[in-house]
Amino acid sequence: MSSARTLALAGVLLALATACGAAGSHALKLPSERLQLWDTAVRYQFFQTLGLLGVGLTLRFLEGGAGVTRAAGALGAAAVLLLVGVVLFSGSLYALALGAPRTVGALTPIGGLAWIAAWLLFALGVLRAGI
Repeated sequence: MSSARTLALAGVLLALATACGAAGSHALKLPSERLQLWDTAVRYQFFQTLGLLGVGLTLRFLEGGAGVTRAAGALGAAAVLLLVGVVLFSGSLYALALGAPRTVGALTPIGGLAWIAAWLLFALGVLRAGI
């Protein structure tokens, strides 16, 4: 994934996290247990999306440099896995908070694993780039 796409995606996900946070605080009338799920989804979406912003900035920093070709694949894959993690982890928690069947919760740990893999790929990419 290119730096421009990664940065744009981070901007969209941060806007959505902000909107979801506001909805949870002001518009949704959820029971306490479900509101906790919603807040967890928002918090993790913010954290991981700020990380995605960092991946995009790293890609931007590397553009035109010699290390970008060796690192771009790992960094691009990290960006994709961060997106997948947001959709699966935060998305499943949002759905559960809104009353989805408990089986949707099986997606949450898969999203968490996607994030772990993303950060390992990020580390590999940075090492390959020599920065």
